[in-house]
Order: sequence, then C-alpha cells, then structure tokens
Amino acid sequence: MSAPVSLRRSYFTRRALVSGGMTALAIGAALVAMAPLLSVLGALVSKGAWNFRWSMLTSLPPSALDEGGGFGNALLGTLIMTGIGGAIAFPLGILAAIYLAEFGGGRAAPVIRFAVRVLSGVPSIIAGVFAYGIVVLTFKSFSAWAGGVALAVLMIPVVVIAAEQALRAVPGKLREAAYGMGATRFQAIWRVVLPTAFSGVCTGCLLAIARAGGETAPLLFTAQFSNFWISGLNEPTPSMSVLIHNMSGRPSDHLIAMAWTASFVLVVAVLGLNLLGRSLAPKE
Repeated sequence: MSAPVSLRRSYFTRRALVSGGMTALAIGAALVAMAPLLSVLGALVSKGAWNFRWSMLTSLPPSALDEGGGFGNALLGTLIMTGIGGAIAFPLGILAAIYLAEFGGGRAAPVIRFAVRVLSGVPSIIAGVFAYGIVVLTFKSFSAWAGGVALAVLMIPVVVIAAEQALRAVPGKLREAAYGMGATRFQAIWRVVLPTAFSGVCTGCLLAIARAGGETAPLLFTAQFSNFWISGLNEPTPSMSVLIHNMSGRPSDHLIAMAWTASFVLVVAVLGLNLLGRSLAPKE
C-alpha cells in the first residue's frame, strides 16, 4: 500500500521559490513604476495644496511684487480652449470611429488606422506649429481659436481609438436584431450601436480632454498668454499650463508658490477626469 500523498503546500520547493521570487519581483517593479507618480503627487500636495484658496479660482494673477491673486482667467481660458478642441475633435473622431468600426472593410481603413496611431504619437509641439501656420498666420493674431485647433489635433486620435474599440465591443446580435426589425444601417448605428457604446465613447472623450487640458507647448505657439479676463476668442488667451510655465520662472517666492498651487489644481482636475473616464469604461 502506497504512502498517502500530502496536500500541504511546500514553500521550499524549486517551483514555489521561483514563483514567490517572480511575484516579489513583479510587485517591486510595480512599486518602482508608481514611485514617480507618487513623488509628483506628494510634491504637489506638500508645496501646492497648503496655499490653495477658493478665491484663486476667481482672481487675476498678481504682479511680481503683489501678494494674493489667483488664476481664474487661466482656468477659464483652459476651459474655453478645451471646449473648442472638443467641439472639433469629438464629431470628427466619433464619425471616423463609426466608419472604421461599421464601414471599415475597404482599403482606406488600414491607412486611416495607421494615420491615427501616428498622430497619437506626434509630439504636442508639432500640433502647435501646425495650428500656428494654419490659424495664427492666417488671421494674424494669437487666439483661443488657434489654441483650440491645436488641442483638437491632439484629441482626435484619442477619441478615434477609444470610440472604435467601444463600437467594436457592441455584440453583432444587436445589429442583426435591428436589421431584422427593418432598420436601415444608419438607423441601426444611430439608435442601437451608438447608445450601447455610449459609455465607451464618453470615456474616450474624457481621456482626450484630460490630455489636452495639461498641454503647454501647443498653446505657447497659438494662444500665448494674458493677465486679464478674456473679452473675445480672437485675442491672446491665458491657460493654466502656460501660467505655470511663466510663474515658475519668476524670481518671486509668491509667484512660485502660486505656480505650485496651480499645478496642484490642474493635476487634480486631470486625475479626476481620468478616474471618471475609467469609471464609465465598459466592464469586461
């Protein structure tokens, strides 16, 4: 009669030691990868959060010798230019995603996908140079329109990629059911596919806003900056990222502290948009 087999786990066999070592290595690598993010967040909280006041959201930037002030005009300018970029990027990106997901069986689809992926990796400063040549030189003025166009160039690939994935995740049976009830292809897309993929499409739009909201280089070429409230879209427009860029280089402790606070507000806003986008993403 053979001896009974022990079902107790051994932690000192070769397989167990290798498995434990690889698990520890993976956890250590994950912690190392998170270290830069945690250090940035820690620096922003320690140097920026303590100085935050709600009045900063409605005040103009101070001069180098003044105390107080805020970045209300920069926050408003960021919202306006991001809104312009979204108004351009969302329809174009969603329509392109619909073509790729629903009609993309032709030769143009691989070319469009390749172009979108190349555009997603283009440095943001190139988008600024593009908008400078197309909008600023045409209208002879830095403006919110030019900044919005530059941000739209950066937002389009994010929207296209996320929206296409969301549309492709819609079960084919829903399309077949719509066709079986007499719906045309357009009606099936508009009334069945898009509502089903709504959360995934919204996720792509929010992630695109989060990316555009923190860009600096494109706005230096297109919107420049202003220390005053915006009175029109055809004039230099302030933004949070450019305000941080300008204040961080000033020889004033007060302005540098305000740059840290503006950075904290911007990161919290971007982080909030990312978390909201993840929460809306379809659960697998």
